[in-house]
Amino acid sequence: MTTRVRHPYLDHPGTLALAHRGGAADGLENTAAAFRRAVDLGYRYIETDVHATADGRLVAFHDATLDRVTDAAGRIIDLPWSEVRHARVAGTEPVPLFEELLEAFPEVRWNVDVKAEPALLPLLDLIRRTGAWDRVCVGSFSEARVARAQRLAGPRLATSLGTRGVAALRLLSYGVPAAPRRSAVCAQVPERHGRIQVVDRRFVRAAHARGLQVHVWTVNDAERMAALLDLGVDGIVSDHIETLREVLKDRGTWV
Repeated sequence: MTTRVRHPYLDHPGTLALAHRGGAADGLENTAAAFRRAVDLGYRYIETDVHATADGRLVAFHDATLDRVTDAAGRIIDLPWSEVRHARVAGTEPVPLFEELLEAFPEVRWNVDVKAEPALLPLLDLIRRTGAWDRVCVGSFSEARVARAQRLAGPRLATSLGTRGVAALRLLSYGVPAAPRRSAVCAQVPERHGRIQVVDRRFVRAAHARGLQVHVWTVNDAERMAALLDLGVDGIVSDHIETLREVLKDRGTWV
């Protein structure tokens, strides 16, 4: 690891291997079954997403609607938990409550993408009630949402940079003056965004110079994983969790 640890969430020897939605390649994304499989493979960092139901229950689910991956339909924010709980991912696995996941997998640290504003306060309340400050890193494509989370929770909460912060860091890597949010502990980014190369050696150096780790998503090819690790990235998010584990084992950085 090339940066000092700014938050206990990041206190881990070796490269951070993050199971994307628990390992989405098998079609059971964001389910207890997927998370259990990742844990059984040795994963201690898992990426997931959260939405709030109509009655404020926090579920681990990526989409705003149930339609794509479950046998039910409708927007989660419009449905009470009493209805969402009957939906089955791939026809077999229930949609989990995030609170139940924190309890069921006490050894796991969670990278949580807050998908919609109504999920933010329930998430922060859950972290407070369970004392899970060292186990959760909050991110979002919404810069304002991440900044609000940090304002409400303070330095106890680990957060990643939002989109503007990442853009500022990319400009800094080119020598252009910019100011990414100082309270973040990591930059979680795609390798490319359209035609724009986001992650290269300059980007990684700029992040490390500011005490930020770099985690790259979603990388499913072994050669790309190896190339990114050669650049010095600190973590990789993948659907193909067996592949990532083998790449890290081959390099001696799987812990």
